[in-house]
Amino acid sequence: MDMKQHCVKLSVQPSRGLVDEKFTVLVQNLLPGFQLTFHALHQCEDGHSWEAFAHYTADTTGTVNVSQDPSLDGTYSGVEPMGLLWSLRPVPGSKSGLRMRKKNVQTPMVVTISVYQGHQMEGFLDRVLLASVVVERWYMAPGVRRVPITDGKLTATLFLPSGPGPFPGLLDLWGNGGKLVEYRAALLASHGIASMALDYLTPQITKETGKIVDNDYFETAYRVLEQHPQILGSRIAMLGLSFGTSVTLRMAVYSQVVKLSCAVCISGSHVQPIGGSVEEILAYFKKNADKTRFDENKQVIWRDLLLPIPTDPSLKVDMGRLQCPLMLVVGEDDQNWPSYESAMDMKEMMERAGNSHLLTVLSYKNAGHLIEPPFMPFARASTFKTVTNPPTKVMALWGGELVAHSRAQEDAWRKTLVFLRENLYGSMKHGA
Repeated sequence: MDMKQHCVKLSVQPSRGLVDEKFTVLVQNLLPGFQLTFHALHQCEDGHSWEAFAHYTADTTGTVNVSQDPSLDGTYSGVEPMGLLWSLRPVPGSKSGLRMRKKNVQTPMVVTISVYQGHQMEGFLDRVLLASVVVERWYMAPGVRRVPITDGKLTATLFLPSGPGPFPGLLDLWGNGGKLVEYRAALLASHGIASMALDYLTPQITKETGKIVDNDYFETAYRVLEQHPQILGSRIAMLGLSFGTSVTLRMAVYSQVVKLSCAVCISGSHVQPIGGSVEEILAYFKKNADKTRFDENKQVIWRDLLLPIPTDPSLKVDMGRLQCPLMLVVGEDDQNWPSYESAMDMKEMMERAGNSHLLTVLSYKNAGHLIEPPFMPFARASTFKTVTNPPTKVMALWGGELVAHSRAQEDAWRKTLVFLRENLYGSMKHGA
């Protein structure tokens, strides 16, 4: 029977929420046993379209609840409340190597969720549309303020939570891709932590002078947080992903200025020449470029550049000197950095030194390098532009498997927020 004659009711609650917030997708007024397809469609700021779809069968009351009912087929299967988001993939015919990243955090990620008659796999625009809802997913909660940093030296953006504060602070560092990436800092501010996104490999000062920044750049960023009237100067964390981990660990252990309440390091390593500048660390990695591998699809595997983990203490951060709580988040299928091997070596170093009580390791089987906030679409590989001079464009293999990686992102984010809250807000003993 043609369901168009029925008043099919589709609801998504909340239809407007944060990107890490779960929603409930419900369809009512179907015939019992009716077969339908859910379809999610999102157009990125770069113009590329992404989609996900899943097949369901209505229950005896003519209802499908995506939070409780299993998908029978599609871009995901089984009971997956958020599958319509994390299984988003470029529409057929898209160019290869795409990765979804929000550039303008002051606008929402807009997703159209639709219901079609029958179990469809493609050509959705030509199918019988029963109902559709537009959903907004935000990185910035209402009241969060985006403040570009005007300190002459820094290329950075500060996100302040809603309210007068004071708030704990966090310095957010991404990896070797450079640029000012704001979405994670915006989301952390939505959870009550004043967060500064910092471009440190391609900042304005480097463009002007041709020189890569060093420790004083990060210490300047730390001081901006420390001295801000709405930030608790004694409660500051650092979060680094990939090469951001290298910087976070060296600042946490060796800086006389940076005094962290805690640190979170995702998919990185402690291997680096001690006492070396940021430029010298990059040069050390480059020196091992002959260890670069390619898979059968000509995708670049860089994890071997730092393997085997050196035994020479001058080639890795002295983790025994760390004095603040540290959370390491690693994917065991990381093909970009030897993050799992590095985490195990750091754990061993800290056990030997007697400070392993400060360490938490989250290790995820079949997760790759790009462990992002939850429900972000998975990219096993994507186009990557190096910050080398001249820059080169490659297809980087990040690793991971769709379902396991998506689970890892959800679990790691939840535990990261708990870890940050405990160490930044917990027992305000430090005179904050």
